[in-house]
Amino acid sequence: MALLVLQNFLLLLLLSLLLFINTIHALSSSSSSTDSTHAQTLITNTCIHTQHPNLCSNSLLPFSHSLATRADLVHVSFNVTLHRAGKAFMGASAIANTAMDSRVRSAYSACLELLEDSLDLLARSIASVSNAAAREDVTTWLSAAMTNSDTCVEGFDGLKGFVRDHIDDQLTNLSELVSNCLAIYTVSGPNVKDFSGVPIQNKRRRLLFSDIHGGSDHGHESSSSSSGVEYFPRWLRRRERRLLQLPVSVIRPDIVVSQDGNGTYRTIREAIKAAPQQSDRKTIIYVKAGRYEESNLKVGRKKTNLMFIGDGKGKTIISGGKSVFDNLTTFHTAAFGNIQTESHQSCCTTPPASGSGFIARDMTFVNWAGPYKHQAVALRVGADHAVVYRCSIIGYQDTLYVHSQRQFFRECDIYGTVDFIFGNAAVVLQNCSLYARKPMDFQKNTITAQNRKDPNQNTGISIHACRILAAPDLQVAKGNFSTYLGRPWKLYSRTVLMQSYIGDHVHPRGWLEWNATFALDTLYYGEYMNYGPGSALGQRVKWPGYRVITGLVEASKFTVSQFIFGTSWLPSTGVTFLAGLSV
Repeated sequence: MALLVLQNFLLLLLLSLLLFINTIHALSSSSSSTDSTHAQTLITNTCIHTQHPNLCSNSLLPFSHSLATRADLVHVSFNVTLHRAGKAFMGASAIANTAMDSRVRSAYSACLELLEDSLDLLARSIASVSNAAAREDVTTWLSAAMTNSDTCVEGFDGLKGFVRDHIDDQLTNLSELVSNCLAIYTVSGPNVKDFSGVPIQNKRRRLLFSDIHGGSDHGHESSSSSSGVEYFPRWLRRRERRLLQLPVSVIRPDIVVSQDGNGTYRTIREAIKAAPQQSDRKTIIYVKAGRYEESNLKVGRKKTNLMFIGDGKGKTIISGGKSVFDNLTTFHTAAFGNIQTESHQSCCTTPPASGSGFIARDMTFVNWAGPYKHQAVALRVGADHAVVYRCSIIGYQDTLYVHSQRQFFRECDIYGTVDFIFGNAAVVLQNCSLYARKPMDFQKNTITAQNRKDPNQNTGISIHACRILAAPDLQVAKGNFSTYLGRPWKLYSRTVLMQSYIGDHVHPRGWLEWNATFALDTLYYGEYMNYGPGSALGQRVKWPGYRVITGLVEASKFTVSQFIFGTSWLPSTGVTFLAGLSV
């Protein structure tokens, strides 16, 4: 396995080296007479917009003879970062055969997986950087590459020794270089958007209602399933929209999983192994009713375009009981996890078409480790354009790990206690029920823990037209436990609740500090037109980063139509920012 990973890396390194040489050659040919003073001024004026200006300048100055425009800076910074990521991956891979205990091995293997994924994300970004229509794609991939590096480092929290020190050395400045790429790309392109403050309305941000559900403009989006009409994001192709709505009886799956032997395979693990790699066609895996206790199922990064269909919530159950008490990182505790990025071979010839990745429908994902085992993930999603529809996700602490990239959850039931929806994806949960459960004694419930680290990442958790409820075990004891809407895991944590019902189990303050005053002036926590006994705003926190959203334009930025795949590359349509909000 290590040899195969290294072979894949060498292929990617060769391809990226050719891209880098071609970029520098093109820049040198077109600007051989570039004034070095002008180039240095350009670097300085651009790097001041980054979070790490000294590193930015030092990484670009060796190429100053080839830099004439900010577009040149973008290309060079991306290539420099890709090569840095390649060195990190190769250096990390070099110790694969070192003896490690189970906890260190879990952290180390997660790092290799995440670093390899980052190589693909960065290569895709380079291939698409000149494509104006792919602007939000590139921002998503860079945001995910930064999250991957952070997750790698976090996996070694509390550990010491050679492996930890070696990985730290390999990752030196990698996350910071990706951050600089993101900042340079943001300030160097057209239609720059800013989620950090009051948004600027722009005619280029107009959206057709058809962008939400693939039809014509029929008015506002219904957020209630009682209407009998289902709406899905435009990036779901027509076939996938149809598959999400058709009854199981009329779907022709590619693979059937059945514990009684009346299917293609008896286990989900076998089905995943048999699914094609890097497929452009949706592979449908139908999992018949039953409880599948297969311990840490994982969809690998090359198993793209998989759709899992079950027989319904509580009928098809994917179950696991791993936790951090099993000497695993939080990343590896997931009963079911995925991380999917198209291969560099496809990405770097032509930019990939927008299409959905991982899809799950009518299933239950559960981690039964219990509240006393602390972090124990039921479902981890790291695929771009992922959809989870009509599923139950059940656990206690860290139930749903929305790790990275763009995700959409609809009509799901999510149960947990501490930080039970967490991660750094750009995710919208729509028409879902979020159930706080009874935690351990002296614990507080926190529904979200969003970990946006950089102000230029396009990530965050948007909870739209949902229900914030107490599970039965908490309902009878809610006077003894406080429940909060979220707390800031990272400096630029961003979570928004819109047009949702909030039960009386939610503390009047609404939100909880992570640690004293950490992130209170840099986070973005917003509430818009919520209702129910827990929605009263009079006693909410007074943090600088908290806001009561009153404008339709600002609220619309966090709808399915705008937050998941942005607006800078969409056609101008003339429709207002009300698209996606219930009115």
